[in-house]
Amino acid sequence: MASAELSKQSPILITGAGGFVGRNLVATLQTRGYTDLMLFEKDDTPETLAEYCRRAAFVVHLAGINRPKDPSEFYTGNAGLTDTMLSLLEEAGSQAPVLVTSSIQAALDNDYGKSKLQAEQAIFAHGQRTGAPVFVFRMEGVFGKWCRPNYNSVVATFCHNVANGLPIQVRDPAYSLPLVYIDDVVACILDAMEKGEAVRDEQSICRIHPVHTVTLGQLAETIQGFAKARGGKAAAALGTDGLPTLAVPDLADGSFEKKLYSTYLSYLPTDQFAYDLNMHCDNRGSFTEFLRTPERGQVSVNISKPGIVKGNHWHHTKNEKFLVVKGEGVIRFRQIFSDEVIEYRVSGEKLQVVDIPCGYTHNIENVGDGEMVTVMWANEAFDPEHPDTFAMQV
Repeated sequence: MASAELSKQSPILITGAGGFVGRNLVATLQTRGYTDLMLFEKDDTPETLAEYCRRAAFVVHLAGINRPKDPSEFYTGNAGLTDTMLSLLEEAGSQAPVLVTSSIQAALDNDYGKSKLQAEQAIFAHGQRTGAPVFVFRMEGVFGKWCRPNYNSVVATFCHNVANGLPIQVRDPAYSLPLVYIDDVVACILDAMEKGEAVRDEQSICRIHPVHTVTLGQLAETIQGFAKARGGKAAAALGTDGLPTLAVPDLADGSFEKKLYSTYLSYLPTDQFAYDLNMHCDNRGSFTEFLRTPERGQVSVNISKPGIVKGNHWHHTKNEKFLVVKGEGVIRFRQIFSDEVIEYRVSGEKLQVVDIPCGYTHNIENVGDGEMVTVMWANEAFDPEHPDTFAMQV
């Protein structure tokens, strides 16, 4: 059966389904509506594997060994299991496509790499003998949610330890790491399953894309920056005062930092999902910064008591957006060389963004009976050395 002929009801065999890649793949297939997933684990019987091989319309072979007590287990857990599975498929007369995940270490002269290379060669030979489509994905270091820390992933270990206020070791900060993100891995597997497509090199090895390259030092610094942004115990363990910097990483689509940030958050202790903000309170209400980024400015929350007027200042270059989400208010403007006052009524009953242009002195007054809550965005994070804020009554 060609990959394109798969339906959401086709039986799909996934070995190693409970592992890091397997859990992410299974979760994705379930959300896409696949209903017949045959999940094989190391404790399942040979008879179960034989039945799954007989029924399978597509095989995703993820099972393997990477941290055995004895090097011989590399060969039984990687090459040996692969040979067994392929024999069962051939005995059943199956031409189901077979996809296997391997490692870039297959090009190296160590027991793990050699066992992975043997498994790759067995898959290719199976394809030649049976005519079944085969996909051999040779992967760089994979990172993402649900990867086991303190095992064989430096990203998982760094994220787990930093999030829990534990030390990390950076033996060679300049050491370069090629990494691939779990969602990209799953996307490449799905392309092979559903479209029969894969990016192949000159040896017909399939490659995950994109690949992100980062040094060990950069990796540690970035993850520690995530902890400092949230503050609290994890930040204090890094020698800070524990107050959040509120920094938001580069969240451009496909960026390494976006993927790493999502990964880091998945390792937070369950009692550390929340973090405190530094509220600046006085008899007028409060002002609290929420997020800061050098590229997209700053978001804050302003709470004003009834009758309170805040603002009465203007900016040269800084501009803002005000969004009242609770209460009633009036935003007033005056161009600094004019006497004309412009008013905008705002209310949490009708969400409306009001731009605060440069060169206009402005204020906001709570004209309701209760507190007024305003979400404020500024195009730059506040810099006390260059505040670009000048007092002037509207």
